This record gives sequence, C-alpha cells and structure tokens, in this order.
Amino acid sequence: MNKKIFLFDWGSFLLYFLLVVFGLVNIYSSTYNENSSLFNFSIPIGKQFIFLIISIFSAIIILSINSKFFERFSSLIYLISILLLIGLFIFGTNLKGATSWYIFGGIGFQPSEFAKVATALAIAKLLSEIQINIKNIKSLFQLATIITIPTLLIIFQPDPGSAIIFSAFFFVLYREGLNNVYLIIFSMIIILFILSLLIPVNLMIIILLTIFLSLYSISKKLNKKISFTPYFISLVTSCLYVISVGYIFNNVFKQRHRDRFNIILGKEFDDKGIGYNLNQSIIAIGSGSWTGKGFLQGTQTKGDFVPRQHTDYIFSTIGEEWGFLGCTIVIFIYVLLIYRILSRSEKLKNKFSRIFSYSFASILTLHFIINIGMSLGLIPTIGIPLPFISYGGSNLLGFTCMMFIYLNLDANRLD
Repeated sequence: MNKKIFLFDWGSFLLYFLLVVFGLVNIYSSTYNENSSLFNFSIPIGKQFIFLIISIFSAIIILSINSKFFERFSSLIYLISILLLIGLFIFGTNLKGATSWYIFGGIGFQPSEFAKVATALAIAKLLSEIQINIKNIKSLFQLATIITIPTLLIIFQPDPGSAIIFSAFFFVLYREGLNNVYLIIFSMIIILFILSLLIPVNLMIIILLTIFLSLYSISKKLNKKISFTPYFISLVTSCLYVISVGYIFNNVFKQRHRDRFNIILGKEFDDKGIGYNLNQSIIAIGSGSWTGKGFLQGTQTKGDFVPRQHTDYIFSTIGEEWGFLGCTIVIFIYVLLIYRILSRSEKLKNKFSRIFSYSFASILTLHFIINIGMSLGLIPTIGIPLPFISYGGSNLLGFTCMMFIYLNLDANRLD
C-alpha cells in the first residue's frame, strides 16, 4: 500500500483538483444571482456540486479496485455503454433538439460521456492483444467497429459534436503502429471537407483531376511500370466524397450547424443571430485585457450577454474576469496535465494501461482544443465542454472516471 502511495501521480491529481475547483468558481460566477449557493440544488452550481460529490465517491471506488478489473471487464463495460446509448431512443429525453439525456428527478445523465470511457477501455483491451498493421484487415475492422458503433448512435441522437470526439482514438491507433497511409487519408478527408464547403463542386472535381493526373504523370516518369488503377480509384473516391460533402452538409446537418460553419469559414457574417454567441464570447474575452476585471466583476458575464456561458463558453468567463494571465495559466495547466499523462504512459509496462492512458490524453486534448477554439471563433460551435471546468455533471463524472482509472493504472505500473 505504501508503495502505491509513493507511485501515485500526485502531480496529475493536483492539476485535476485545480481545474475542478476553478471550474466551480467560474460556474458560480457565470450563473451568479441572489440565490446562488452550492447547496441550492435547483441551479447549475448546486447541480454541479452534486455531481462533484458523486465524482469523488466514484474516484474513491475506482482507486480501491484492483487495476486488472478494468482490463478483465472492459468488454462488459463497453456493452453496457452501447445499451445505454440505444436506450436513449426509447427512454431518453429530447433537449435542444437532441435525445441525448436520461432525466432522473430533474438531474440529467448523458450516456455519451460514459461511452468515451468505455470505448477507451475496449480499444485498450483489443490493442493490448493484437499487433495492428496495414495487412491485418480483421483487427483493423474490429477496431473500426468498436469506434464506429457509439459514434453512429450519438450522431443519430443527433449530437454530432460529441461524436467528433471519438476521432481522438485515431491518434491512439497511429501511436500503436497504424500505417502512415491512414494518417494521410485522415488528413485528406478533413482538408477535402473544408475545401468542398469553400469551392464549388465542379471546380473541386477539375482541381482533383488535375492533381491526380499530374501525380500519375510524375510517377510514370520515375517508374514506367506503375499502374494507373490506384490513381483512378483514388480520383473517383475523392470526387464521390466531395459530392457527398455537399449533400451531407445540406441535408444531414441542421441549419444551426450549417450557419456556424459558414460564419467560421467567412461565407456569412452574423453578429445578431446564430453568430451572436460567438461574437459576445470574443467581446467578453477581449474585455478582460491582461489581468481581468476580477471575480464576479465581468460586465458581459453579469449582463448575461453570452448565452450558455457556464457550459460551451465558460472560457469567455475566464477571459473576462481573469484576463490574459488567467487564460494562460489555465491553458498551461491543461498542457502540463496532458504532458504528464503522456510522459508517464511511456513508463507503463502493461500495454493495456499505456493505451488507455493515451486514449484519455487524446480525448482530453481534443476537448480542450475544440472548446477554446469555439470560444475564440477558430472552430464552429459544436457543443463541446471544457473538461473539469464547464458546467455538466455527466462530463465531470466521465472525465473524473477516466482520470482516476489512469491514476489507478499508473500507480500499478510495476505490476
């Protein structure tokens, strides 16, 4: 027991504690009124406090469990998470156009947060048993299935923002030996998606045709035996993808999602309608200057100018009341936490433990980048909370579970 206490990652725990406490402070500030109290369970700060207590009990239970439990029962945990996601279509409550919640006595639970933990465990379990390479099609299909099932179930809620987070597992697969060709394909999918929204389809097809013919011509000069077939297949696939982007964007995405993409890409300007939240968030962050206006002193925050400021736009409260200095410190804490998790992961002897830790770090990184990018207008608003800080009990509980599973596995790294 003394050895485990010595090996326990107290540094990461301290960073977690600082973020959670700072989160409560900013949720209190962004929702402040005369009834604000940690013990008023009908308001956001009170509900968040309830989930913090639940998270603490969950953390104690997780630390007391044998580290082998998570590997042994990872498949069962994953199955439960899938059943919870499916159950939403029968027993879930529709809020803001998405059936993403179970409501119990006025308090909501979002299964997609639990699904992130469960999928990380399932990926770690499978990857710890196999070697992935470009020829191991069966294993690649199994991995893709594990990631795709919860992703599709979340998209159908519809909650495309939460579904995007599952792309974090791609970086885990890449770290574990996925061929570079998949990284190139993944990057091209993103680039073509953005370009397809900016450039007319006909022009995009002409551009792709020019690029592939040029690449084939150059390759043919270097190697006369090279086949045209892979280039032709790649060209056709790319063109079909470009055409599908327009259809998906116009028929699958909701209008609010289309508007947000168009604003970020500069195709539209709207500071009163769909772009109001973003515009007010940028104003709030900018008004904080270097050191901020002080706790409970933010005029944008107190005036309730930024909708959902305690959830998606909590970073704007930090910017206004704590200034550039406060934002920098928060970003530094996140970067340091992610760095510690990744660096300590390299020392883990158990492959399952290492892969789960990579998964946790990847999910944390993607949440962190997207949320702050949303608040600064660099990324479309897609409803991704800032881990440990944003209001959201399910998110706090989910990330706390991942955090303490990591701490448990790390403390047993010599086993």
